[in-house]
Amino acid sequence: MIANLKPYAAYKDSGVEWLGKVPAHWEVRRLKQVARLNPGKTEASALLEQNAPVTFLPMERVYADGRIEATEHLPISSVWNGFTYFRRGDVIVAKITPCFENGKGACLYTLPTEVGFGSTEFHVLRAANSIRAPFLYRITTLPDFRRLGADEMTGAAGQQRVPASFIANFTVPCPPLPEQTAIVRFLDYMDRRIRRYTRAKQKLIKLLEEYRQALIHQAVTGQIDVRTGQPYPAYKPSGVEWLGEVPAHWELKPLKRWVRINASVLPDTTPADYEFRYIDIGTVGTGFLTREPPQLRFGNAPSRARRVLHMGDTIISTVRTYLKAVYYVDRDAEALVCSTGFAVLTPGPSTQPKYVSYLVQSNTFTDRVTAESVGTAYPAIAEGRLGSFYVPIPPLPEQTAIVEYLDAQTARLDAAMAAARREIELLREYRERLIADVVTGKVDVREIAAQLPEETEEETEPLEEETTSIEETDVEESEEETDGEE
Repeated sequence: MIANLKPYAAYKDSGVEWLGKVPAHWEVRRLKQVARLNPGKTEASALLEQNAPVTFLPMERVYADGRIEATEHLPISSVWNGFTYFRRGDVIVAKITPCFENGKGACLYTLPTEVGFGSTEFHVLRAANSIRAPFLYRITTLPDFRRLGADEMTGAAGQQRVPASFIANFTVPCPPLPEQTAIVRFLDYMDRRIRRYTRAKQKLIKLLEEYRQALIHQAVTGQIDVRTGQPYPAYKPSGVEWLGEVPAHWELKPLKRWVRINASVLPDTTPADYEFRYIDIGTVGTGFLTREPPQLRFGNAPSRARRVLHMGDTIISTVRTYLKAVYYVDRDAEALVCSTGFAVLTPGPSTQPKYVSYLVQSNTFTDRVTAESVGTAYPAIAEGRLGSFYVPIPPLPEQTAIVEYLDAQTARLDAAMAAARREIELLREYRERLIADVVTGKVDVREIAAQLPEETEEETEPLEEETTSIEETDVEESEEETDGEE
């Protein structure tokens, strides 16, 4: 069906560099001419008098695919001051970095209550008669809207926001209303299919991750002897509730007795032109990097870019510990530095380096780190507390055997998960390009939209939020200044 998409019969120059040519019968207008920006809340005064319940939407309940989680309802008096006001059918757009760049926003047609309030980090757009709200929302998802908006951001690093003036003056294509409806119908149809396939891939990744975790857990807690595939002949109580019994000949000591923690840092006297690869919170999964670390110069790097990494080190997140971000440094050809939001574990002489990595990426360990973290929005654990955790360590030959076993067992799983993640990324890129081509009139979907079947209730159910996209963890400057010291 998509192969049948063709351009319109005639085009004209839009006069806008990013937009290029548009269908000849379309209009080109500024957003402030087709939508009202950040409307006032006085129209809801009657609801205030009744202290009616309203929907409340914090940033974390608005997703990059346009869905919302509208489950929280509060008395209007409790949110009247200090929050953003909107109405059913409005379009909301995140204005703070990186939520804006990541595409957080929604068309609020499904808002359970007539009006709602939410994070102060939203801009609100209310469609006028010349534009449909769902089409208006699609405009806010265009890559050029996000790119140009990011260029106009103002404010301190980590707290930059898109100004209302940029949105008001952004030039947009405006097809006739029936075409807007056709475009939205087509894109909604394609979205459902792309998201359904993506969800299937995410479920596959989750199953593979669970199996991988089970293998790691069994090996590093001694539930099986990887050399024989059987349990060890004798066990002893570990004295640690979350560990249970361990093989009788394994040692149990605090983590800090086996590794050095944060042993190497960049001093403030480092030359400004010193270059390094930088690993930050949000770019690390459990056992892998989500993208290649960027190259930075010391003079332009964040102040939290301080912890020096070497071959054989393992890093584990001590800020936002629920991310369970763990990475084994298997490269030594270039300078690597990580955020102070990580603890760097350098193995001692009695530990096989990669064994340490497998040990701390096991759910047994990462769940404990999360449980011992302090804070609600940005839970964190102090370096001293992390180092005090008792961990089981087998003799060196067994550590080596465990590493060889897990390397072999996880290699195939990691390759399958990497392939699935790549497919998801390609689908995202395809979806982004498709939306841009359709919304800007590069292809004509009117005929195809008219032929699309009506969706059943099952097909239109909301899909699960994507769980593999680490970049959605909009980490702010303030939280990453935490250095994990007691």
